[in-house]
Amino acid sequence: MCNFGKNKYLKDIVMVSRSARYYRASKESREKKAEYDTAYHATDKRKKYRAALNRVRRRKKLKGDERDLSHTKDGKLVLENRSKNRARQGSNNKSTKK
Repeated sequence: MCNFGKNKYLKDIVMVSRSARYYRASKESREKKAEYDTAYHATDKRKKYRAALNRVRRRKKLKGDERDLSHTKDGKLVLENRSKNRARQGSNNKSTKK
């Protein structure tokens, strides 16, 4: 995947997912995906979901806090270190909840 001899900087040596490589390589597909994502996140359902999460963050007074709100199996939101929350992966790279 990466040719370490040709890369001058460590930031250039990044392992990316197959889908990320696909969208980087295909401009037409990347534009189509961006258009879909824009429409999806503009729906009322997604706006209400984001608003609800933001409301929880405000109530917990987390502005400037380095921690994430992690979704648990029973549907609750708990504070968790960002790196642990975002790195949690189950078998076959399916995310698992705390």
